[in-house]
Amino acid sequence: MKIDSHHHFWKYSAEEYPWIGDSMAALRRDFLPEHLKAEIAAAGIDGVVSVQARQSVRETEWLLSLADVSPFIKAVVGWVPLALADVRDTLAVFAANPKFRAVRHVVQDEPDDRFILGADFNRGVSALRDFGLVYDILIFERQLAPSIEFVDRHPQQVFVLDHIAKPRIKDGALDPWRANIRELARRQNVFCKISGMVTEADWKTWSEEQLRPYFDVVLEAFGPKRLMFGTDWPVCLAASSYARWMEVVRKFSSGLSSDEQEWIFGRTATQAYGLK
Repeated sequence: MKIDSHHHFWKYSAEEYPWIGDSMAALRRDFLPEHLKAEIAAAGIDGVVSVQARQSVRETEWLLSLADVSPFIKAVVGWVPLALADVRDTLAVFAANPKFRAVRHVVQDEPDDRFILGADFNRGVSALRDFGLVYDILIFERQLAPSIEFVDRHPQQVFVLDHIAKPRIKDGALDPWRANIRELARRQNVFCKISGMVTEADWKTWSEEQLRPYFDVVLEAFGPKRLMFGTDWPVCLAASSYARWMEVVRKFSSGLSSDEQEWIFGRTATQAYGLK
C-alpha cells in the first residue's frame, strides 16, 4: 500500500480551530473524507493515517466514526487525556477499535519546553504499550533535547516523530536541529514523518533547494525503513498543493532503490502503525 501517514479532517469553526489565523484563510472551510479521497485518487495513494487536530476525546471519537465508514482511512492517531489517573479506562475503550493505532498530544503548544517530561504525562505514555499503541511526538526543534530524554524513559515504546521536529527552515538554520535529530535517530524505536516541511519554510517563496538539506539529514539519520511520507493535508495547502508536495518527496528520494522508496511511501507507516 502507498500510504499518506499524516493528514487532518475538520468541520471548520473559528472557536474550534483558533490556530487557523488570517494568513491561513484558505483553511477556513470543511475538510472531510470526500475531499481527501479525490486528492489521494489523483496521487495514487491507497490509504491514509488520520491525525487529531483538536485535543478532545470527542475529536478522537469523530475520527474513528469517519474511519469506520471510510475504508481508505487505515488508522487514527487520536488524543486522550494522558495525564489523568484513569487514562487506562479511556485507552481500553478506544483500543477496542482496530483502527485506533496511536495517541498524540500537541506538545509544541505547551509553554514549558520540558512539558514532555512531566510525571503524570509519562505515566500515561507508559500505558500505551500495554494496548499496542504508538505515540506521535509533535514538537518544535527547541523541544528536541527534552524529547530525547523522554524517549529514553520508554525504550520499548514505538514513537513516530511528526514533521521532522519542525526545524527553522525559513531561517535556513540546520543546527542544533541536525545534531539533535541524529542523536534521536540512534533510538531504533523512533520513526520519522517526512511532512510539515513546507509550512516551516516561507509559504510563498520556498524551494526544493531550500528543503533538500533537511530531507538529507533525516534520510541519513533514520534511513528509509524508519521514514514515512506524509502530506499534512490540508495544512500543507497554505504553502503547497497535495500533488506538488508528493512530487517533491518523490524527487528527493529518486536516487534510492525501488525497495527503499517503497518503505518511505508505505511500508514504514504500515509497519510502525501496524496497518491492515
